[in-house]
Amino acid sequence: MPEISLTADTGRTVGSRSSGRLRHAGKIPGVVYGHGMEPLPVAVDGRALRSALTTEAGLNALLSLEFEGTSHLTMAREIQRHPVRGTVVHVDFQIVRRDEILSADVPIVLVGEAEQVNRNDGLVDQSLYALTIHATPDRIPNQIEVDVSGMAIGDTIRVGDLPLPEGVTTDLDPEEAVVIAQASALAAEAEALDVEAAAEAAEGAPAEGDEGAGEGGGAEPAGAEEG
Repeated sequence: MPEISLTADTGRTVGSRSSGRLRHAGKIPGVVYGHGMEPLPVAVDGRALRSALTTEAGLNALLSLEFEGTSHLTMAREIQRHPVRGTVVHVDFQIVRRDEILSADVPIVLVGEAEQVNRNDGLVDQSLYALTIHATPDRIPNQIEVDVSGMAIGDTIRVGDLPLPEGVTTDLDPEEAVVIAQASALAAEAEALDVEAAAEAAEGAPAEGDEGAGEGGGAEPAGAEEG
């Protein structure tokens, strides 16, 4: 995964008022830390940061942060956003090494069409949308694709079934469900009604050996006088 160059300004004044002025000027305040470096307040261009974090690598992009004549390999770890607009208002850059194992959340993306499920009016329900993985920075995948084309109603794809790239691991329970193919609510309701109707029909059917009882077909009582 190639890194993206990003220039940072140092020496910014810390505080909400100063940060507000930076944002008004199109800058995003942040902090650089890691590998023995004391947290260093910085500011980066808002457009450049947005461009860096909207590549295929997303929030897991490797950033070559340049400041004070030096360049540091970093990742954007803690990103604070505006509660209404959703824009980035602060970012923490963590210095990383290419040979260290990092944790990252990687999106899970479904691919393919579950034709058997669709033909039976079923639903493909995704219950896990991101996977926390462990890998070196250059091995962190952009996303994890899950092929659902072979699924049928009743099938489940679990964490242990995910196609993780070489060098990528996860601590999640391998039995945790990621995707479940299930019947739609209407189909499930119709099936329940069919089962209920079948049960009622079975209850109303005469027991074996009772056929003809009570219709005068029984034997004449012993000792009856002939007329």
